[in-house]
Amino acid sequence: MVEKLSDAAREAFFEEFAGWRMAEDRDAVTKTFVFNDFIAAWGFMSRVAMYAEKADHHPEWFNVYNKVEITLTTHDADGLSDRDVHLARFIERTAGNQV
Repeated sequence: MVEKLSDAAREAFFEEFAGWRMAEDRDAVTKTFVFNDFIAAWGFMSRVAMYAEKADHHPEWFNVYNKVEITLTTHDADGLSDRDVHLARFIERTAGNQV
């Protein structure tokens, strides 16, 4: 079983990843990314999708034109885990190259 993040690990998450916030209704984090256009947003999503598939840890997301809202949680842990930290790190690096 995958373990949830400790309180200290949660604090470290928010120190490392600016702009992420707790989801309102469950143990998950969310962030909205805004890109220059639809193609940049779609390219970002494609890169994240390929990484997520290899990691067997998939984000929940919603896309409209140049905006991508991502929610991360680990269903096996019923909340946040190290899997979410690793995926958030990749997402941030990838977004930084696209915005």
